[in-house]
Amino acid sequence: MRRTSRIIRIRGAAALAAGVLAVSLTACGGGGDDDSGGDDEDKGTGDTGTTVTLPKLDGETLEVAAVWTGAEQANFKKVLAEFEKRTGAKVTFVPAQDPIINFLGSKVAGGAPPDVAMLPQPGAIKQAVDKGWAKPLGADAVKELGENYSQGWQDIGTIDGKQYGVYYKAANKSLIWYNAQVFENAGAAEPKTWDELLTAAQTVYDSGVTPFSVGGADGWTLTDWFENVYLSQAGPEKYDQLARHEIKWTDPSVKEALTTLAGIWGKKDYVATGALGTDFPTSVTQTFTGGDQPKAGMVYEGDFAQVNIGETKAKVGTDAKVFPFPAVGDTAPVVSGGDAAVILDDSKAAQALATFLASPDAAQIHAKLGGFLSPNKNVDPSTYPNEVQRKIAEALVASGDDFRFDMSDQAPQAFGGTPGKGEWKALQDFLKNPGDIAGTQAKLEADAAAAYGN
Repeated sequence: MRRTSRIIRIRGAAALAAGVLAVSLTACGGGGDDDSGGDDEDKGTGDTGTTVTLPKLDGETLEVAAVWTGAEQANFKKVLAEFEKRTGAKVTFVPAQDPIINFLGSKVAGGAPPDVAMLPQPGAIKQAVDKGWAKPLGADAVKELGENYSQGWQDIGTIDGKQYGVYYKAANKSLIWYNAQVFENAGAAEPKTWDELLTAAQTVYDSGVTPFSVGGADGWTLTDWFENVYLSQAGPEKYDQLARHEIKWTDPSVKEALTTLAGIWGKKDYVATGALGTDFPTSVTQTFTGGDQPKAGMVYEGDFAQVNIGETKAKVGTDAKVFPFPAVGDTAPVVSGGDAAVILDDSKAAQALATFLASPDAAQIHAKLGGFLSPNKNVDPSTYPNEVQRKIAEALVASGDDFRFDMSDQAPQAFGGTPGKGEWKALQDFLKNPGDIAGTQAKLEADAAAAYGN
């Protein structure tokens, strides 16, 4: 697939990494396009104040589809409830399945697409545009984006010069969470380099606790592991080339990254048993349950892991602490992801929802609930529920355009976003057999070539 959405060029990822290093780890948790609404607008009321004007939509109905489940879904529904309160519209959340582009395809074929879909990959936005499903954002939503988002976040929702996506939810995917009691008992220190991470892992292992929990049942967690290692080790230029499939997965740089990963995935008893059968939520909760003998001492994933930590008795910043993904090469990696609101059935109500989601109002409702990170630069940092999340959010905003978007999310969904196929499946097989580096590279390249068409 030829990609036309711009991949952000990085001048230096150190800004965000430095910001995350500053996290205080002792903090406790605690329609028409041009329709402006005219005389029927109401500024409404909300817990976090009002910055955006929305139209009256009494009697209007909307469906919003997303793959979110559990607490993530429940928290988003509270944002939708505020939109209902301000506009009078009725919004229904539609649970979707991965890959969401296939789910939407069945809905479109049946003549009943949701009005708005939260798409987790730029590649999925591109597919929705190419298929004629996605509708451009109207003037009000574009205005909110211009006021509230850096150019980089606007660009990754732009296809062929038109704005299609509101990146409502972001993620810092360069974090490792750890059980503070386990580290204290073992005498382990927070690492800043890969070698120091291996030292910390061995120290935890020697204390009688398995070092790492890995949610291998969800292939996307494994792509995130790879991307952080690859970005830091191979550098941003090669990262961009591999993301566009301008170099092959049989490149020596990929071999080097897989070899590095095998230093953890392939070391006996370094990964909690049953990793391939462990989903992401369980990989987090099992790290922070079981007293001072949990199933693992550390778990890699983004800031959103806080939602799952919140399902345990552990307190973020006290029992559950975090450090940036260590530098494998010269610079620590900074990988981001995100979910964008895309309009599939254009209407005044759908455009109003996109406008609301592009505003600080919506993000601040979600932010105070925890487990959420917004790229919206006008969200008040004090809205976040703890100092850890606050510092992560401030660092993301301060980085401007200096980040790399998740590589697999930039790929065609057949390669980078489909359970049991492509990169997800190849890395699951690699987790099972970390000694087969050449075979893994060959499989990745074959699947990438088929998906990208080159």
